[in-house]
Amino acid sequence: MHALHDLNGATIAFDLDGTLVDTAPDLVGSLNAILAEEALPALPFDEVRLMVGRGARALLERGFAAAGAPLDAEHAPALVQRFIALYLTRIADESAPFPGVVETLTDLKAAGARLVVCTNKLTHLSVALLDATGLTPFFDAVVGADSAPAAKPDGRHVAAAVAAAEGDLARAVMVGDSINDALGARNAGVPSVLVSFGYTEDPVETLGGDLVVHSFLDVPKACITLLASCPAPNTGL
Repeated sequence: MHALHDLNGATIAFDLDGTLVDTAPDLVGSLNAILAEEALPALPFDEVRLMVGRGARALLERGFAAAGAPLDAEHAPALVQRFIALYLTRIADESAPFPGVVETLTDLKAAGARLVVCTNKLTHLSVALLDATGLTPFFDAVVGADSAPAAKPDGRHVAAAVAAAEGDLARAVMVGDSINDALGARNAGVPSVLVSFGYTEDPVETLGGDLVVHSFLDVPKACITLLASCPAPNTGL
């Protein structure tokens, strides 16, 4: 039987959108508001949901292309800034942690794990979202794409997040929902757990994660399994 105390001293890095928080409603709403400003048709939620999670510019580029008006490079920076400002005003109107997130993070902290957010979302947007959803107290650090040497799938993002939490890469796990999370973990030399309820257009089982879970409540058990071959924490005894 797995015991949560096995995670004492381990560092668990979490993706944000599609892993910890279901942010698609507010991201899609913000995208459609920008499209409306540009006299373009709104996109159906189910079509756009899987486009989120790769950052604001990628969402706008894909959204505008889907609306039949590819984003030109000259217009893009101003639209990205407009999108971010609009999104901040509604960052958690409809967004909420996925089922089991609060209970799981509570248990992981109580077990002595270090927790850090490692997301391609901008850091200030990530902090605003975590504040609005009540998740901020669980985390030792928040490292958005702008706070790392390079964004996931670059392994330096995962390494920077673990370092920000004062953790050890040798006893770290990345938890996410996308190919960027699986590759970022692999490039950093750490194992990964992927959730099946996030934002990926390809089947999660094909993304190269070490384990896939279908409930957030299964994350601790998966992390213990993956860390079983790692060195035990130095307790100083």
